[in-house]
Amino acid sequence: MAFEKAERLKQLPPYLFKEIDRLKAEVIARGVDVINLGVGDPDLPTPKHIIEKLEDAAQDPSNHQYPSYSGMNDFRVSVAGWYQRRFGVELDPLSEVITLIGSKEGIAHLPLAFINPGDLALVPTPAYPVYHVGTMFAGGESYFMPLVRENRFLPDLDAIPPDIARRAKLMFINYPNNPTGATAERDFYEKVIEFARQYDVMICHDAAYTEMGFGGYTPMSFLEVPGAKKVGIEFHSLSKTYNMTGWRLGFAVGNAEILDGLGQVKSNIDSGAFNAVQYAGIAALEGDQSCVHEMQSIYQERLNVLIAGIQKAGLQPEIPKATFYVWCPTPPGYSSKDFSALLLGKAGIVTTPGSGFGEPGEGYFRIALTVSKERIQEAVERIQKLSF
Repeated sequence: MAFEKAERLKQLPPYLFKEIDRLKAEVIARGVDVINLGVGDPDLPTPKHIIEKLEDAAQDPSNHQYPSYSGMNDFRVSVAGWYQRRFGVELDPLSEVITLIGSKEGIAHLPLAFINPGDLALVPTPAYPVYHVGTMFAGGESYFMPLVRENRFLPDLDAIPPDIARRAKLMFINYPNNPTGATAERDFYEKVIEFARQYDVMICHDAAYTEMGFGGYTPMSFLEVPGAKKVGIEFHSLSKTYNMTGWRLGFAVGNAEILDGLGQVKSNIDSGAFNAVQYAGIAALEGDQSCVHEMQSIYQERLNVLIAGIQKAGLQPEIPKATFYVWCPTPPGYSSKDFSALLLGKAGIVTTPGSGFGEPGEGYFRIALTVSKERIQEAVERIQKLSF
């Protein structure tokens, strides 16, 4: 029998990492020692006190039942407390915080709550693919906002045609940014809020990397800016901050009406995050934060080694103030895919071609700092031996 897939699946762009995995497997089969600087999955372990809390909570039979789709009250109170301490933002735990099975889940489900077929979402490019895919799955259309070096990898809101802005239902933004490593400051968020008010657009800020600042830089929250809560929400995750990618725990905070819509979708699609994981999340948010500072120091060391090494090789990377990504222009004469293929085939190094994140990513490749300092040193030595 032949089973035809739905049109929405046929519209999906090729899954970038599937092709990378295929090429990586071919190189490994040749006996090459591959250094994977491609996928942004932290290699550091989850801190011990978080694991211990999970172990304790998993032993409690009361946590073996269905959880609340919107999250345990204790976890939501913990999130609100963390936002107050970290950003000075006050949140009502019951109406302005919702628990997610990782922020990806919430980002993908939000368009189902607010986008009707034919509606428009403003989506950055290059970007995390879920913004566009979630919009498409809801039957909406994406209007892409280019992120280019000349504008510090921020969307040019003034360049959005008024007729497009009036059609738009929501806007996705993401700072510190994946894949470019760019950051945004108060003046940008003030312009976003003004735009949202002028055109009645919902703002959805993906803030997964705010705890990954370098050199003393501390990224801010969109919700710190007056008026932000009236127009939007912010997604956050414990994945990068506490090395909990596999645990699948995140949250969205901000506008109560928007979160209520997201909650309605979740109540019909999932059954919420495992309570024991939420107790572990409380331990993460309320516990000793020295683990976060140690994580930042480790990535800072790795960044220093990488930047010095690839600059010596003749590359001119963007130097990030946050995230664990480095966005680097390809050498003259190379496309994104060609240069990533060269690094893999000739040096056994996996990177991500920028074109996979959107058309303006052509001419760049992304490097993730998710291997040890020693392996990064080895990678840059291999790059230095290449001719390009």
